[in-house]
Amino acid sequence: MLEPEVGVGYRKRMERYRGIRNIPAEEYIRMVKDIFSTVTSRYDFLTHLLSLWRDISWRRFAAKNIRQGETCRLLDVGTGTADLAIEMALRNPRCSVAAMDFMAEMMELGAGKIKKKGLLGRVSLVRGDALDMPFPSGTFDAASIAFGIRNIPDKNKALREMGRVVAPGGRVLVLEMTRPAPGFFGRLYALYLKRILPQAARVFSSNPAAYRYLADSIFNFPDPSDFSDMMRRAGFSSVESYSLTLGITHLFVGSTKAQSARPKV
Repeated sequence: MLEPEVGVGYRKRMERYRGIRNIPAEEYIRMVKDIFSTVTSRYDFLTHLLSLWRDISWRRFAAKNIRQGETCRLLDVGTGTADLAIEMALRNPRCSVAAMDFMAEMMELGAGKIKKKGLLGRVSLVRGDALDMPFPSGTFDAASIAFGIRNIPDKNKALREMGRVVAPGGRVLVLEMTRPAPGFFGRLYALYLKRILPQAARVFSSNPAAYRYLADSIFNFPDPSDFSDMMRRAGFSSVESYSLTLGITHLFVGSTKAQSARPKV
């Protein structure tokens, strides 16, 4: 489902990018694949640029909120170049981490980082679909996704799939860029994303539409309260959200429901 062919004609259509609202799911996925295939070599720089160079501290905060359980197996969905997976492994030295993505080009860059950190035995790269993961139910103590769920059209299904592969009582963490609250900073950040960033993109990318999409995806992401409700509807309990850097990013944390104690016979 996540690997339709992307050709020159599609890239020409991306040059006339008009927004993400009302795009069919298959077209949305193809667009995301095309965008990330054109910015792979500059992906880390792009993330720094979008986050005003705060993404490193956000990942560290997310990793601190991981709770390792009995199996000490962790999952990072949409791992990209594996930055969060590496941080999770460093902060949980007893645990193994599965780093999953559907973009082989991204994972190739991540493999170099994993080797450089000396984590080849503990962080494993897995090619997979966030809507249909190649893991049995209850495999992991915790699962995370950083800056990725806004690229998935069916967010509810992705959340439910993350909940499926996490053991009862485990944690699911979603780190995502969001719209700041209305006010001076909110207007300033909107100007940065919608005006300044696309112009800068012409210097750094052969596909400036990629930067327009990324800004658009942030402004079309649900409000933090709405996304927290989405997590509850997906079956998570004790959902909390943490506003980071004046609200330009939030960390959402939910727990999978613990199994009820069996009655004594």
